[in-house]
Amino acid sequence: MGAITSAFEGINSVYVSFIATLPSWVQQVLNLFLWILVIFVYTIIVWKFYRFVARKNIISLNLSQYNRSEHPIFSKLLGSTLYLVEYILILPFLVFIWFAVFSILLILLAEDLSVEKITLISAVIIGAIRLVAYTPRYGQELAKEISKLLPFTLLGITITRPDFVFDFSRVLQNLTQIPGFFSEIILYLLFIIFLEIVLRFLDFLLNLFGLKEPDPNEEDG
Repeated sequence: MGAITSAFEGINSVYVSFIATLPSWVQQVLNLFLWILVIFVYTIIVWKFYRFVARKNIISLNLSQYNRSEHPIFSKLLGSTLYLVEYILILPFLVFIWFAVFSILLILLAEDLSVEKITLISAVIIGAIRLVAYTPRYGQELAKEISKLLPFTLLGITITRPDFVFDFSRVLQNLTQIPGFFSEIILYLLFIIFLEIVLRFLDFLLNLFGLKEPDPNEEDG
């Protein structure tokens, strides 16, 4: 990780040295353009992924179609294994990828926030969205609204803070914090897996006892 940090510091140093050679008005225009680009990328990623993370069944692999065993015991065993792979392993991993992307975006934008606090904020937001997505009746529709509202609200709060400085070199400097995120990545991966297992189990119980009302927005997985 030290090599990655050094590489990011080198990039920042080259940028600072380069921009210092430009006229002040060019520096301002370039800084403005780069900040517009950062916010553009942030909004596009949030817009592309919010529907993804807000769905209860993020993937529709339907691995059960490969269960062709005619023996009742083997059929149930294989079916349970395929369900485990699809919803307890693959699905949490996809949620975790979105969590990682969102955390890195916050690291780039944030000012005076430690990596530990940023990852905690990301975990709380993603966890809340996933919990709402499993809520019976209109849960996924509400989760979509939350997954749009919270990231954009965070962006608005961040860039309108009185002490926020639109200095692109700070974004490059924040890149050096990214290796710190990956050093804690296992804890949050385990948390997301555990959360999905609990939510799946509770959803199964609601279906088993007929206590769950149909969600008109639910997509079959």
